[in-house]
Amino acid sequence: MNRIEVEDLNVYFGDNKVLKAVNIEIPKNNVTALIGPSGCGKSTFIRTVNRMNDLIPSFRHEGSVLLDGEDIYNPKMDVVDLRKKVGMVFQKPNPFPKSIFENVAYGLRIHGISDNDTLAARVEEALRSAALWDEVEEKLENSAMGLSGGQQQRLCIARTIANNPEVILMDEPCSALDPISTTKIEDLIHKLKRDYTIIIVTHNMQQATRVSKYTSFFLNGEIIESNLTDKLFIDPKNKKTEDYITGRFG
Repeated sequence: MNRIEVEDLNVYFGDNKVLKAVNIEIPKNNVTALIGPSGCGKSTFIRTVNRMNDLIPSFRHEGSVLLDGEDIYNPKMDVVDLRKKVGMVFQKPNPFPKSIFENVAYGLRIHGISDNDTLAARVEEALRSAALWDEVEEKLENSAMGLSGGQQQRLCIARTIANNPEVILMDEPCSALDPISTTKIEDLIHKLKRDYTIIIVTHNMQQATRVSKYTSFFLNGEIIESNLTDKLFIDPKNKKTEDYITGRFG
């Protein structure tokens, strides 16, 4: 079953066409990796899926992006509600200059939850899901800025999880992290896919093979090839895909 279906998606910033006739299906409760060289449209694509590109005045699109069969660009779509369903984890950890507790509780408060017991339970649940609770249980009132980079990224994942999203978008979530922190995030991704649909943008092709079931290769705003990750890396059908994954360019 597909969580997201994208049909003939074109994205423009002014006169610049950044995505070209993108068609992709994102299966539910799996990890889909997006690979390709810098500037090929991967990040633009995931920002289209939660309508973050709407914040750029020159943005416009053609085609459809369906979440559970509903077009997210329908004028009746509540964008705040959409971004609750489709959470985002960025390349660089971006905790708020607040306590660890308040970082995770932030989105819950925005969505009207004010009961202290409910907040405490949801925050603990999210931190446990992000494999961070045991490290911060006694430090919830401490500033999130005092955490290590890897802990900050898991905190940002907890902040996303707390809103009970259906989809988690990850834009190179490990690129700023050391190998040990990267391993923790990858282990976490394996656990999270049981409950969430995950799309991960990564420059690290070994990471794509480790964490994803499906991979799509982007080049110059187009999807050149999509397949099961094992098949795409072992037996690519397109010469451009083969050249990229074997390091001939990119």
